[in-house]
Amino acid sequence: MARATGLPHHVEALDADQEKQPIAPALRKRMLVSLMGQVFLSVLGVGIVGPVLPLYAQSFGVSAALAGSLITIFGLARLFSNLPAGRLADRVGRRPLLVGGMGLISVSALLSGLAPTFAPLLAFRFLQGLGSAMQTTGALIALSDISTPEDRGRIMSLYMGSLLLGASLGPSVGGLVGQQWGYRAPFFAYAGLALLGTIWAYFMAPETMHVANGGQRRGRHDDGLRATLALLGKLLRDGRFVAVSFVSLVIFVARAGSRSTVLPLFGDSLGLGTGQIGVVLTIMAAINLVCVRPAGVFADRFGRKAVIVPSAMLTAIALMLFPLSYDYTTFIAFAALWGLGTAFVGPAPAAYVADIAPEGQSGTTMGLFKTFGDVGVTLGPLIMGWLSDSLGYAAAFRANALLFLAAGLMFAILARETVRRRAPKAATQRAERS
Repeated sequence: MARATGLPHHVEALDADQEKQPIAPALRKRMLVSLMGQVFLSVLGVGIVGPVLPLYAQSFGVSAALAGSLITIFGLARLFSNLPAGRLADRVGRRPLLVGGMGLISVSALLSGLAPTFAPLLAFRFLQGLGSAMQTTGALIALSDISTPEDRGRIMSLYMGSLLLGASLGPSVGGLVGQQWGYRAPFFAYAGLALLGTIWAYFMAPETMHVANGGQRRGRHDDGLRATLALLGKLLRDGRFVAVSFVSLVIFVARAGSRSTVLPLFGDSLGLGTGQIGVVLTIMAAINLVCVRPAGVFADRFGRKAVIVPSAMLTAIALMLFPLSYDYTTFIAFAALWGLGTAFVGPAPAAYVADIAPEGQSGTTMGLFKTFGDVGVTLGPLIMGWLSDSLGYAAAFRANALLFLAAGLMFAILARETVRRRAPKAATQRAERS
């Protein structure tokens, strides 16, 4: 008698997840708690230095453009470090990246606060970006290790909730610290938080590479340059991977370009004060924080496509409507709709990449995926800023909307669902009796 699964023919389980070693609940819980605590401390630190970063740079007598290079150099370091970090995770494990990445951030943040001139400060910011790439890549791979397609959205949402909480609190704390003790003080606070994150990971984070590698403590695949290039070529020819990576790129273009760069400028053109714009950004962040957990549940229950595609379309609609804002009320309303769209797309793309990663090679796969996101972070402000200057704010928002529309359609067409759909209990029992 054939065993009935009750699955639609187009929904498949992934071999890589089926071949994983069973993970002990205690190990799983310990790793999740360690990652949540570490990302909270890391992002809190990033948020603390955010408000004073350009002011600290200008205290060295540099131009506004050079002050902005402190942000660019951080993003470039992540952009070029994600793939090596992922490859390292496949070769030596996740734990060295979690501990070493935060340790590097701590040292470089301390040195940033002690920088005598601007040039060393720029170099130390590059090291912070390198440490950030190591830590975040290791964390996403470890989350992939301890989760399955059936619960990966929820696991990712818990991690992202901690990230969003740290991002929400950081700027307020950093502003107060900088105001009370000067521009160098937030970097010392960042160094202290990163040191706590290093200690936390050292004592709390277990190694999980053996879970993904069928019990082996080392990667089972040749990790030479030729093998890595072959894997990258395979991923870039995989329509599913390209589609979900494009979704990630567009999300980060919206975050770094439209939300962080164009939205404040557009608000200023409407006569809104910085306090009012800050309230709107806080509302968007709060919506993301509140919705991230339900988003993970929906992604596990109904599938990644059922979350990613509608969320991309909703965000596209919000971005199309946003230029129609004519007062503070409509500005808030359209921003809230925008926040709702991006909130629900949050954990699903990373969960999907973890679902489709080749067995034993989740590190390189996740590193390449993160690179797409960091391209969005790096280019988003430049592209959206150029469109705003050349064609106006409405054109910038609508161009971003078209990108979301294209990403949603591309994912809908190319991506195969990876989540098992549970058949109703009665139907399953009838199938098993047949």
